[in-house]
Amino acid sequence: MPKWLRKSLLVLVTIATFGLVTPQALMNESPNEDKQAKRDTYETNPSITEDYFETEISERDQFINEMVKVAEEQSYVKFGMRIKPVIQDEFKEVILPNMEKAIAEVAAQYPDEDLSQLMVSEVPSGGVSERIFHIMDNQTKMDIIRFHVRRDHPPQEEYMFNFHYHTSHDQFQAHHDLGIINWNKNTPPKWMT
Repeated sequence: MPKWLRKSLLVLVTIATFGLVTPQALMNESPNEDKQAKRDTYETNPSITEDYFETEISERDQFINEMVKVAEEQSYVKFGMRIKPVIQDEFKEVILPNMEKAIAEVAAQYPDEDLSQLMVSEVPSGGVSERIFHIMDNQTKMDIIRFHVRRDHPPQEEYMFNFHYHTSHDQFQAHHDLGIINWNKNTPPKWMT
């Protein structure tokens, strides 16, 4: 099965089940294809050591990668078809890498075996509300980190989207900035339109 198809199916199943089910068959890449490609690389570049063949993505890195994909998808759902085309590129360049750092900070607080208990708790909210998604501990049912976007309109300036997150460490009181994307002087459409 092509790698892109395997990854796409993995993401779709994971999102459809809110991260509760991850198909193991899709996660395990074909060992023969992967090792053969690595061996071909090794034969053309003998400076690569045998450790190169044994490297695998850690559970922590896999968790971060999956959560970043979910973050991107949930954000695009939140933006809707009217806002997404306008801010998508800047979101990918500025906001998404900062989201990844925040998710990595959360992952660093948990042992690898407990990362499977973390899941996306909510779907984005529409209208003018802020919620993009929350990551929660499935065992305690408590939110750990909340990703939000606020529409700001300072006097005599254009509208802007203020991306930020809140953590459970301070009972979700402090805003931790992820970045700002400018819109224009016109009122932006409501979320998810």
